Formats: sequence, structure tokens, C-alpha cells
Amino acid sequence: MQLTSFTDYGLRALIFMATLPPGKLTSITEVTETYGVSRNHMVKIINQLSRAGYVAAARGKNGGIKLGKPASEIVIGQVVRDMEPLQLVNCHTDFCHITSACRLKKALNEAVQNFLAILDGYTLADMIEDNQPLYHLLLGERPSLSI
Repeated sequence: MQLTSFTDYGLRALIFMATLPPGKLTSITEVTETYGVSRNHMVKIINQLSRAGYVAAARGKNGGIKLGKPASEIVIGQVVRDMEPLQLVNCHTDFCHITSACRLKKALNEAVQNFLAILDGYTLADMIEDNQPLYHLLLGERPSLSI
């Protein structure tokens, strides 16, 4: 299974915000530059994360973005559910003539549920705690990253 770049960069943006000092705001531009992704793409991602409550945005001269809740309350599996279209195959009868007898959709659904169950065991805090190399990469010299 491969996550879409939308979800991938959404998780990366959350990781970046989680490494910031408490109360510090960042900008979409800063996140964009850190990961080398288009600003337009990141705006859409941040909007989705904001609608889901993971990001809080403040407008105005001193505005910016930050986590909308503590990193320990952001469950990775739920973020993936909120960001990712999890239908792996198109089982609509107009698309596939074996749908009525197919067992693949059940197996794939079970695999997705197990995948999500593993991710449900991790929070955003788990991704950053005691991870000094991550802090150095994100808050240090700002090289482009591929997490």
C-alpha cells in the first residue's frame, strides 16, 4: 500500500509543527521550503488538516499555523483515515464484472484495517520524542528532506 503524496506531506507537515517550541507559529511557506513541495499543494493539505482539527491557523500580521491539539492526541492511523482515500480497488459492478463473486475486496479490506490498526498504535508524539536527529534536520540548517 502506498499513501498519496497528499497524506505523506500532511504527515510531514504535522511532524514539522510538532517539533516547534510550544506556542510557536510557523507558516505554510516555511513548511513548503522545508520539504520542497509546491506551496499550492501545501495550502490544500493544511486546509484539510485544519478542517480535521489537527492544525490551528491564525490570520493576520502575526499569524501562522501550529498544531491544533497536542501531538500526544494526534493518532497517526486517524490522520491517514482523514486524509487518504482508502478504497484500494474499484469494486463497482459497472467497473468489474466479478464483483458479486470476488473475495479480493474482503482480503484487501482486511489488510487495510490491519494496516490502520498498527498506525493507531502511534501518535505524532511518538514520531518526535527523543528524536534529536529529526529536530536537527527540521530546526537546524533546513536541508530538503525526504522522510
